[in-house]
Amino acid sequence: MSTTKKTQGRRTATSNGKMARITAVTNQKGGVGKTTTAHALVAGLTLKGYKVLAVDFDPQEDLTFTMNPAKTTPNMYGLMVSASAQKYTEKAAAKAIQHTTQGDIIPSDLDLTGADMEFCRTGREYLLSEIIEPLRPMYDYIIIDTPPTLGILMINALTAADDIIIPLGANAFSVKGFSRLQTNINTVKKRCNPHLNVAGVLVTKYNERSNLAIGVKADILTKAASVNMPVFKTVIRRSAEIEEVQLEQRNLYNRKAKLVVAEYLAFVDEYIKGAKNA
Repeated sequence: MSTTKKTQGRRTATSNGKMARITAVTNQKGGVGKTTTAHALVAGLTLKGYKVLAVDFDPQEDLTFTMNPAKTTPNMYGLMVSASAQKYTEKAAAKAIQHTTQGDIIPSDLDLTGADMEFCRTGREYLLSEIIEPLRPMYDYIIIDTPPTLGILMINALTAADDIIIPLGANAFSVKGFSRLQTNINTVKKRCNPHLNVAGVLVTKYNERSNLAIGVKADILTKAASVNMPVFKTVIRRSAEIEEVQLEQRNLYNRKAKLVVAEYLAFVDEYIKGAKNA
């Protein structure tokens, strides 16, 4: 798909100015702020003037709900079915892209829940790559929200992505599956996507007054350093404002909660520039 007049002259995210940076926001544990992070990243990059596409690859459809597109069909499930049947076209993808004030999105669908059983053909790990690749010249960034479980959907997301953001909540069970996630990332790198990198670990739901949160944050930094994994300097505090924004289907950056807004904007800036090793 060639760059259209509408996208010419935009700010570009990549060195060659032609191909979008694809980032998957992922964790095998739920409740860590995964979708919130994806939403904040999409809306923040859009606010900064970049052309951004959100891909809701989680059957729970939370990112789709929050961004509130006018239509939810065609959607990602339909594109996966077409790609699996080798009938996928760029025209179909263009129809699936919905435009919102917070950025563009390809909506999810509950039918993706059965992906592990439904998509069984050889090469099924590359279905999302086949869908996204023709869209890269249209965007500066493509952000994928993944399900909180290891399955064919997450493997597809990691195969399609250039890099990964790993949100980790500052709570007792946050780092429980960290080692297994690292193992799975390495497996995907070995078998499907040798160029996959970790953009950074993001500490979320942090309470600076809690000794437990302080200890968990230190544990996260230690574990990340042990595998030479980058960590975002920005820490996202726990805030009721975030849940309110999602329920209201509104842009976080239009709220008056200055602290959490400033934190997410700082995180977006770090993402653009690159996080540092722990």
